[in-house]
Amino acid sequence: MHAQTVIAILNFNGKKHLETYLPGVVNYSNGVRIAVIDNASTDDSVDFLKKNYPDIELVINDQNYGFAGGYNKGLEKIQATYFVLLNSDVEVTEGWLDAPLNMLARKDVAAVQPKIRAWNNRHYFEHAGASGGFIDKYGFPFCRGRMFDTAEKDEGQYDNAVEVFWATGACMFVKAELF
Repeated sequence: MHAQTVIAILNFNGKKHLETYLPGVVNYSNGVRIAVIDNASTDDSVDFLKKNYPDIELVINDQNYGFAGGYNKGLEKIQATYFVLLNSDVEVTEGWLDAPLNMLARKDVAAVQPKIRAWNNRHYFEHAGASGGFIDKYGFPFCRGRMFDTAEKDEGQYDNAVEVFWATGACMFVKAELF
């Protein structure tokens, strides 16, 4: 299952984030392919990756296309069944791939978002996506685990899988053919 998966990390001048968080991604990803899509960084991110992570696939965009454009351009060059879009400033934990990839293997699932907790307050949900996104009747987005600027403490209240309207790009598992 994992051999068809690529963890794609978009980078723009993020050497500091790569130094901090990439070791955990490598350690906890059980040999799953990792690709860094560089959005024409002007720092030494690319040299850092080539020197310290020669086994990581490097896709270099010719300019900074922003978040969506950067992923769109970069993922065109990567063959996989599943993409895991992961922000460069996300800390992953042991076993982080297992449940989302198992869920994504279902025929009726297009994308999966895990719960995302805050790095600086680990018992509370992160603002960027929390535990899945919805749209209210007025068209405003909201998340399980966060209301406006107030994040809830994770007490297991959202440990169940539910259908969501949107998943955050901070950590999103998606079938490549549907991306």
